[in-house]
Order: sequence, then C-alpha cells, then structure tokens
Amino acid sequence: MDTDDPEQKAILESAGHFNPVDLVVSLKDHRGEPFDLMKYRNPDTGMVVSKNYQGRDIRALELPGLWNGSMHRWNTVFVEVPIDTFNPVKTVFDLLRPGHSGTDTKSRR
Repeated sequence: MDTDDPEQKAILESAGHFNPVDLVVSLKDHRGEPFDLMKYRNPDTGMVVSKNYQGRDIRALELPGLWNGSMHRWNTVFVEVPIDTFNPVKTVFDLLRPGHSGTDTKSRR
C-alpha cells in the first residue's frame, strides 16, 4: 500500500478491520507449473520483532514470507469473507462461539 497516495490512504483509514486469518495460496500457476517462490523474496528486507523464547524476551530478525504479508512483488488480494468461513480467537469469549464448540459441522471443514 502506498500511504502517500491519498486514495490508498483513505481506503486504509476507512478499513473496519484487518484480520488475515484465511490464506488462499497457489503454489502453481495457471498452467500447473510451480512458482519459483525464491523470486518473491528480497534478501535486503526484514523486520525486527520481539518474541519470547524459553521464557526470555528476545529481539529477532524475521525475514519476509507469506505468513507476514511481506512477499516481494507478490500479488496479494484482500477480500472480506463471511464470518462463518473462519473462527478467529481474539479473546477467551470467542471460544464460546458455535465454531469452537466441536459440535458445529462448519468448524470441521
């Protein structure tokens, strides 16, 4: 996102939420050929993150990847999906929702 672009900045500021729970990834192109995922990394980028390792707070350099949305020149499309397609857990009370009960068939997809 280019936050210097007024249109993109307005979209970002008006977003109700950002919750990248569902990832749909294809490892093959439209011809069935595997993507060379090494083309989509930039070894000159990364992020310093705070983590807890074996009870100690540490800082680590995390390289870009699909898990943090940092793939270099990767085509990413953000789509809002219906709530019943995923069951995020942000608080302990979210575990009381039907998707986490174990009796809801949608939670077993």
